[in-house]
Amino acid sequence: MHVRFGRNEGSAWDSRFLPRCSKREVEAIPKEEALVVLPVGAVEQHGPHLPVYTDTLIGEAFLTRAFEELPADSQIWLLPPLPYGKSTEHLGHPGTISLSATTLMSVLADISSSLSCSGFRRLVLFNTHGGNADLLNMMAREIRIATGMMVFRLDPGALGLGDAWLSEEERKVGIHAGDYETSVVLAVQERWVHRPLAGTELPKFPVIPSLQLRSKAFAWVMDDLSESGIAGDAAAASAEKGRAILELGGIRLAEALLEMQRFDFAAVKTGFRPGQADAAPAGRDERRAGS
Repeated sequence: MHVRFGRNEGSAWDSRFLPRCSKREVEAIPKEEALVVLPVGAVEQHGPHLPVYTDTLIGEAFLTRAFEELPADSQIWLLPPLPYGKSTEHLGHPGTISLSATTLMSVLADISSSLSCSGFRRLVLFNTHGGNADLLNMMAREIRIATGMMVFRLDPGALGLGDAWLSEEERKVGIHAGDYETSVVLAVQERWVHRPLAGTELPKFPVIPSLQLRSKAFAWVMDDLSESGIAGDAAAASAEKGRAILELGGIRLAEALLEMQRFDFAAVKTGFRPGQADAAPAGRDERRAGS
């Protein structure tokens, strides 16, 4: 099988791209089985070497590969990627285009409401920009409350990628435009990467000695962490590494999407079983009364 990573190739775009359907075709989709995937990315600076479209491009590549792994009859559908995210931490760097938190919240609410009106019951918010994560976590629940839909949140980072190809230091502090992102973009759109400018800048996050962890639990903007706009080792990147990451990521993402499609809240509750907590206090009361 030809392994597809490129933009707008393969079944993700040919047969499972929801907007390619007519009104009648959308109506005919079995909504009880269907899962709709909304990719949420960003347009923001990624150092001097990567395109500002990096986050959205990476999301497209993972989904393009994942859809090749899905059964042909699976009712998993792709929406157009939302290319703008909450990138306020990168404002001031040329090329960054950010939505405010309230705007992105409203966009997500409107999209989910529209999907609900068409009868869809399952939605995945597939995120490829770290600055979106907190807002999407919150909005997933708000969408659940407002529409009754089952809403899932997924980032490529949850798929356990990169451990075999990235250095320990990169896994700890390579959070932006480093080895991982540069390798993936090289695999997808090598011509968009300015290789001679792919350098290294590793932030020194404070260490919590008792936990042996590097803490990122403080508010920051990119200028607090980096002079170049890179937080990682972009110089170590390669297209071969990016292809390996995308291959594994596509397989694991497809597995996750199939699990989400099968999910139902009816399987979560185990049922309440009353305990014996009320018996002991009654006995103690009786003993006190008789003493």
